[in-house]
Amino acid sequence: MKKLALFIAALLFSTFFYNQSIGLNLFLFSILTVIILFINNQKHFKNRKTQIYTIAYLATGLTLFFHSSTLSVIANFVAFFTLIGHLSETKSSIYISWLNGLYTTIAGLFHRNFALNKTEPKADEEKTAIDYVHWAKIILIPTVIVIAFIALYKEGNPVFSNIIENIDFGFINIQWLLFAGLGYYLFNNIYAPIVVEHATELDLQTDDTLLKTDAFSILKLKQENQLGVILISLLNALIVMYLITDITFLTSQQAISASAYSAQVHSGINALIASIVIAIMILLYVFRGNLNFYDQNITLKRLAFTWIILNILLVLSIVFKNSQYIYYFGLTYKRIGVVVYLLLATIGLITTLLKINSAKNNWYLFRINTQAVFIILIASSTINWDYHITNFNFNYAQSMDYNYVIELSNNNTLLLNKQLENKSLSEGSIRLIKSKYNKYVYKLETNNWQELQYDNFKVNTK
Repeated sequence: MKKLALFIAALLFSTFFYNQSIGLNLFLFSILTVIILFINNQKHFKNRKTQIYTIAYLATGLTLFFHSSTLSVIANFVAFFTLIGHLSETKSSIYISWLNGLYTTIAGLFHRNFALNKTEPKADEEKTAIDYVHWAKIILIPTVIVIAFIALYKEGNPVFSNIIENIDFGFINIQWLLFAGLGYYLFNNIYAPIVVEHATELDLQTDDTLLKTDAFSILKLKQENQLGVILISLLNALIVMYLITDITFLTSQQAISASAYSAQVHSGINALIASIVIAIMILLYVFRGNLNFYDQNITLKRLAFTWIILNILLVLSIVFKNSQYIYYFGLTYKRIGVVVYLLLATIGLITTLLKINSAKNNWYLFRINTQAVFIILIASSTINWDYHITNFNFNYAQSMDYNYVIELSNNNTLLLNKQLENKSLSEGSIRLIKSKYNKYVYKLETNNWQELQYDNFKVNTK
């Protein structure tokens, strides 16, 4: 059953992807992958986390049918490795799932055949050897004998010779078969996911809770606590001063020019983002060990919580400036990237607060934050960013770069075509949009069934 399933999956893999671009085929491959994994790992699919990762993986494949983008492809690959790695050890952290998934995909077959337990019964080894010899006899001996007799019969009968010579094997596509072989190797690797033992064991044995060490000095802890109070008090005062001056600047002018926002955003956001990262690093250093269990650290903790909250206010300040910049100049991937980074920074600040409050270690932060990155990656890949960038810039932005939206991927082509009647478009922009639209429609019309996209149905219904 397993061998037959892998053989069928390999043929489907080559059918889906050989000489085809990405479209419906990646979603079909995602379904096929889940089926192969389910056949050999049915008990794991009862696990709630496994079900969530399966849905996330299938969602990224379906996303590529609706709008193909580099982000969606990356999300699909990451979800693929995550699901496979999770099936190898369902209790491991997500970053270990990535490692196990990648290792299984590349070397699963070799690992199972060359890293076997040496204590396995010899009878099994002999049985395996006999099977290989048996299959070699079945394939090679009849083939050689049949070829030999064909050669003899060709010499003895001109009609038979003519029939043999007219047989055309041109329908056999060697490259297609090699591609199917690649598919067989891939599915043979992943059907039974394996673990990178040392990394997985270390992860399973490492708890999230911070432990008190036996040897520590009360005097040293007191000195560290004093240093932390002084340092974080000064940083609190500094960030309060910055926030007051920032609010004063924003509210003291009735209308801030676009150029002023542009200058402020470009010169300030990178520095402010760096300051948030440094803030998290300082807190991790201060609360790295036994100071978490020091009885007189209440003031230090309160100052740290205050600083985290002030840093979150700083994030909101940057979000406001970035939103104003978007309002004046329109959406771009870099400006969206700033928002995503600020979201991740906020999550980092909140998890740092939880770490300090609950005396967690740095592994806790790494585990929960990598999980957050995965969730944001999957969620963001489901959004057709090119479409929304174009739609926002045409309808809401005070000014925009027409060339920028025209040079985006084909995901906004149909929307751009609807904007041809826009009076603000120049003749050059109209010409570029028409050219892009015609090329895209031609591509859709020449798509094979494996390459179908949602836009195929939009164009065909017109």
